[in-house]
Amino acid sequence: MSPTHSHARRGPQSDSRAGHLDVDALLDDPHTGIIVCCGSGGVGKTTTSAALALRAAERGRKVVVLTIDPARRLAQSMGIEALDNTPRPVVGVDAAAGGGLDAMMLDMKRTFDEVVESQATPEKAKQILENPFYIALSSSFAGTQEYMAMEKLGQIHQEAQRTGTYDLIVVDTPPSRSALDFLDAPERLSSFLDGKFIRLLLAPARGPAKVMTAGLSLITNALTKILGAQVLRDMQTFVAAFDTLFGGFRQRAQKTFELLQADGTAFLVVAAPEPDALREAAYFVERLSEDGMPLAGLVVNRASPEPEGALSADEAMAASARLRKAEEGSLTAGLLRLHADQTRMVEREALLRDRFAAAHPEVPTAVVPALAGDVHDLSGLRRVGALLAGEQA
Repeated sequence: MSPTHSHARRGPQSDSRAGHLDVDALLDDPHTGIIVCCGSGGVGKTTTSAALALRAAERGRKVVVLTIDPARRLAQSMGIEALDNTPRPVVGVDAAAGGGLDAMMLDMKRTFDEVVESQATPEKAKQILENPFYIALSSSFAGTQEYMAMEKLGQIHQEAQRTGTYDLIVVDTPPSRSALDFLDAPERLSSFLDGKFIRLLLAPARGPAKVMTAGLSLITNALTKILGAQVLRDMQTFVAAFDTLFGGFRQRAQKTFELLQADGTAFLVVAAPEPDALREAAYFVERLSEDGMPLAGLVVNRASPEPEGALSADEAMAASARLRKAEEGSLTAGLLRLHADQTRMVEREALLRDRFAAAHPEVPTAVVPALAGDVHDLSGLRRVGALLAGEQA
């Protein structure tokens, strides 16, 4: 994968239609090495990631998609239910153009274990991996999933650079309540692991200075009352065993952060056509700009489809009222009301997109209409990919 991408920051993915995101141009660009699909939870990031990866593979790219906790049907469609922390081939991909697709599902704890095993001696790694505090930290600590998603991205990128296995990595970010968690949580976790405060707090056994030890003993006694003696001992044992690895976590997080800022990376912000989701998308767009990260565009998922017919909402409601007043055509009156509701929904969503575009005119957008059912196979993913690219699938 090339480390340069001269186009991403100036938005070449917009075509002659102002503000339109040209997804195929993004996927076909050989300088695009990483695509990160981000956004708040529940907006279709996983389906978008999988559809982009499949479309890129069938257009000739060698792709790996890193997905996070996919829905069961989508997992089955890509064979992910049988996958682990290692990329595996997706069966059924059309490889006529010379591409291929591997998929993997992030195992948060296994990734954390791999970092420990790669950085510590076997004896020290065993001591860390069996520590109760480490088990809790690696399984449920706030920010661990986001940190490990970035860690795994760094590992795959390094391997791809070394072996040429992949020329495109598609990343589905964790389903956080806030899209900003993906950027903020890894820093919080690495700061915690590498923090001077926790070192100072748990260092009584290290320092020979009696004054310092006496002062810290007061803190230790207070913590013992709050946490319990066993929890505190587990923390102290963990810190003592983990000591040689602390500094590496901040360094690794910073390295991956720099990878996300590189020109070969392209961020796609995914949102639903709802006020809260688009507001979250706007915050994320602004944050990406502040951090100097390359934004390719916005994907508005599950947009309401345009109703058939030329009647406006007001005309449909008026006709419905006339039929009800005449006490005839109740079915037709109901259909006219549905038409009016659908038309107004489409108008509201268009207004929301227009407001976003007015505030962020530099961000090209792709609008994907809502499908009638869930995506549960490769055909469904192909359809989503075609809709992302602006085709009538």
